[in-house]
Amino acid sequence: MTTETTSTKAEKGLSRRTLLKTGAAAVGAIAGSGAITGFPTIWAKTNITLRQFGTGVSNINAIAEKCKADLGITLEMTATDSDAAAQRAVTQPDSYDIADIEYWIAKKVFPTGALQPMDVKKLKYYDKIVPLFIDGKMKPDSVIAQGTAPHTVGFVEAQGSKKFAKEPTQWMTMVPTIYNADTLGIRPDLVGRDISSWADIMDPKFKGKTSILNIPSIGIMDAAMIMEAMGNLKYADKGNMTKEEIDKTIEFLIKAKGDGQFRAFWKSFDESVNLMASGEVVIQSMWSPAVAAVRSKGIACKYQPLKEGYRAWGGGLGLASHLKGAELDAAYEYINWYTSGWVGGYLNRQGYYSACMETAKGFMTADEWGYWIEGKPAQGDILSPEGKVMEKAGAVRDGGSFEARMGAVACWNSVMDEDRYMVRRWNEFIAA
Repeated sequence: MTTETTSTKAEKGLSRRTLLKTGAAAVGAIAGSGAITGFPTIWAKTNITLRQFGTGVSNINAIAEKCKADLGITLEMTATDSDAAAQRAVTQPDSYDIADIEYWIAKKVFPTGALQPMDVKKLKYYDKIVPLFIDGKMKPDSVIAQGTAPHTVGFVEAQGSKKFAKEPTQWMTMVPTIYNADTLGIRPDLVGRDISSWADIMDPKFKGKTSILNIPSIGIMDAAMIMEAMGNLKYADKGNMTKEEIDKTIEFLIKAKGDGQFRAFWKSFDESVNLMASGEVVIQSMWSPAVAAVRSKGIACKYQPLKEGYRAWGGGLGLASHLKGAELDAAYEYINWYTSGWVGGYLNRQGYYSACMETAKGFMTADEWGYWIEGKPAQGDILSPEGKVMEKAGAVRDGGSFEARMGAVACWNSVMDEDRYMVRRWNEFIAA
């Protein structure tokens, strides 16, 4: 997904400028005030298009089509990889209306002023957002994981502020939508033994058959999980390494690369699927739906829970600073629709998690909810959102329930104080 693909074309209609000069602004103002609801017909008449970009995991045609049907708002979507998304968010703020980005990216983007804070009073399902994104905890007694935990960059101090708040405020940086607990994917038919630790990816037995992902902010966290699991290094905070810790980590990776441990370094979902499905790689950093994609080809692939825990990530929708008037009202309406349940059910059925679990539950069968969220054995076939059989009756989700998986997060994808130094060193490793 390194190349940009615009998947949903804007429909011909009024230009933005004309739109704002016409009665659409008035319509939007009434709509945004909450005075009327259920008004796809009104949005349809305004010909509003919202330009959204972000990573391929959630920029999905089906969501754009459903949004058009339900709201009458046209979504123009562009999918990129994480690094390209971070760059575009900052350097081309007028090229999008909605940024669908990860929280570690938000940490880089929000202080630049490219996004505007969101008023939680306009967020219809704010009280349904899982606490993980509000105070960082799954349960009141949970330990907050290392790294850029979403709640630490989830709020700003005031409406005009670019400074992240220490506590929840009325002003949210992004509305959380999607997240997951990541681990290693394995080919159980080819590894030939039990896999229980992040350290297993460095077993000489798997020489030339392993892969980690080449997105510096994420790859370095996988490397840190591996380093700690091997007993090579105990980090004060994996999510905010010192230069010395970065150097030791990169030197370890360069040596492993020189020894031929890695087959490849992937950047996109498709690359990871192809490496695994072909059997070129038997153990690698992976995303849950990529494991599902391999399995849907009839090839054994497992998302292996590991004793040291998971590396987590979370994403959300942010509003471009330039949005105002009818377009800003439409963007809020879109976000309220997004969190109302249909999209959440769709994401849950892909193996991700919805940030508004309660609303998503209404769009899943009891069996789907049992399998994906509660860790129960499937009663019947488990289908993908596209209707393909993903799991047969009796299957149990790798890693178990939502609470078991998200409750065992060791670190979040992160932006360090020494981020520029880390990226430079990471690129040296890739070039080595």
